[in-house]
Amino acid sequence: MDAQFGAVEGGGTKFVCAIGSKPGDIRNHVRIATTTPDETLGKVAQYFQNIRLQTEIKSIGIGCFGPIDPNKGSSGYGRITTTPKPGWGGADIVGSLSTVGLPIAFDTDVNAAVLAEHRWGAGKDLTDLIYVTIGTGIGGGAVVNSELLHGTSHPEMGHIFVGREAGDESFNGVCPYHSDCLESRASGPSIQSRWGKPPEDLPDDHPAWSMESRYIARGLANLTLTLSPQRIILGGGVTIRSHIFPMIRNQLTKELSGFKQDGLLANNIDEYVVPPSLGTASGILGGIALARNEVAND
Repeated sequence: MDAQFGAVEGGGTKFVCAIGSKPGDIRNHVRIATTTPDETLGKVAQYFQNIRLQTEIKSIGIGCFGPIDPNKGSSGYGRITTTPKPGWGGADIVGSLSTVGLPIAFDTDVNAAVLAEHRWGAGKDLTDLIYVTIGTGIGGGAVVNSELLHGTSHPEMGHIFVGREAGDESFNGVCPYHSDCLESRASGPSIQSRWGKPPEDLPDDHPAWSMESRYIARGLANLTLTLSPQRIILGGGVTIRSHIFPMIRNQLTKELSGFKQDGLLANNIDEYVVPPSLGTASGILGGIALARNEVAND
């Protein structure tokens, strides 16, 4: 049997925990409601303590909503920072789970997802790719030269500025920090605020989708010109509506206006902007990938 690793996918509504080793080997899958940090993280720690009574686990990988501090040299390492989620600012994720007594890898949920797609999914034969999730919020992770991209902290791709579409000038967005960032203009809550219904209740021919595709394409154009990825993977609840993919690809081509002509972007855009091949498992498999890297790097 393959060595087992712990994984946590920390989200604003639920924390998903599991152990496993790779796609097809995920077990003991549980969901814990995101309430207060003490209650939620206490249940996560207890889950792994119980699992360790039955199964040997080598390490735990945590992909968490943010912003977070993933810099091990920082005094704030392992914590959530300026999140708008009430009660979670400053929450010590790594510290709360250190009682389990295992090595812990900590990163953003989207960095975890892009790592899983790079290792096993839509980017497994590539060195440079981006994963963007579009749902309650918008976030992105990147692999550059086969390594996760970090800097002073981690990428915040959902907060790149995309301006306002013609006819959308009066809508002030939903982000409490930036009215004209991608998350503010194109997240699920922005769709609901603008149109009065959540994305899943809008028909495919609703004008919301045309506007949505233009905002997303503008954001992807900025990321394409900045990082020059070999592929962009789009996940999250909004992109479950698969009819939006051709619209985004068409709009991305228009945004770039023929300026960038290389790779799949020029030759097969249907394979340049794609859904995650790991589906909804990208996040939890990302935790497995982080955990594996943690012990491999020690």
